[in-house]
Amino acid sequence: MEENNDKAEIYSQRVRAGKRTYFFDVKSTRSNDFYVTITESKRKFKDDEFSYEKHKIFLYKEDFVKFMEALQGTIDHVKSELLTEEALAALENPTETEAIPVPVASAEVSFDEELKWE
Repeated sequence: MEENNDKAEIYSQRVRAGKRTYFFDVKSTRSNDFYVTITESKRKFKDDEFSYEKHKIFLYKEDFVKFMEALQGTIDHVKSELLTEEALAALENPTETEAIPVPVASAEVSFDEELKWE
């Protein structure tokens, strides 16, 4: 079956993070229902050539709230229970010399902001 590419992709946002790139895409079904795909693309070097390994998650609108709550809860747990104050500060204020890969969607990244669907 041929995919209708006119409707397939409605919105896309890319987040570069070192050798990985994350894509957040809004797509529609034939019946104009919307869903999100989250794709991790990882750059690999093999046989003197680069290739990309991809992993994709489909997130349907009825699961948005549950997904956001679970993701926010997981991030909050890591920040409050697992990271030292120094590690958290390094993530929130990276310097040029630190080798900590931090996904960046824009020039300013704050881990204090809650995730929200707008």
